[in-house]
Amino acid sequence: MSTDRPLIGVLALQGDVREHVAALTAAGAATTSVRRPEELSRVDGLVLPGGESTTISRLLATFDLLEPLRARIADGLPVYGSCAGMILLAEKIIDGRPDQHQVGGIDMVVRRNAFGRQVDSFEADLDVTGLDDGPVHAVFIRAPWVESVSAEAEVLARVPDTQAAGEAGGRIVAVRQGRVLATAFHPELTGDHRVHRLFTDLVREA
Repeated sequence: MSTDRPLIGVLALQGDVREHVAALTAAGAATTSVRRPEELSRVDGLVLPGGESTTISRLLATFDLLEPLRARIADGLPVYGSCAGMILLAEKIIDGRPDQHQVGGIDMVVRRNAFGRQVDSFEADLDVTGLDDGPVHAVFIRAPWVESVSAEAEVLARVPDTQAAGEAGGRIVAVRQGRVLATAFHPELTGDHRVHRLFTDLVREA
């Protein structure tokens, strides 16, 4: 690995892969698509993109990536998951499907499609721990939220508890545990690359 330009893979089975590649490139990382175990074995970090979590989890099994990914996360691979990626990284989910697989990595309970059932899309300005230069404008699209975290996980952001936020107010939407980072929102869609820079720096440190 080059510490200046680490190689970060984007899981390219389904979801908004291209947008994450662009954001990681802007954040100073080299990028590659990951569809096979041999590609996973070469990366210094991995992004699990937004998309449909059940579909992605099934494809992980189909492409023989599920167990290798679990093993690499357990071995310390830095991973960032947005939206569906957050669901995959949770140790436990609410409203999931019986055939849905988890890769784990963060000791949290996530409610799948929480924003989708309350409000189909939602935007808010969030103060995110570890990010300077003001709030992050966060875009939620049929997103999850975090019901609870263990003492091992650090809450990085919550939705402001305002009347306009409704049931989303106060909900946890960004979490970190060690080298694993997750957001319920989609920073790759806004042109604000601070979350991707945070993750790229985490990969460099690892």
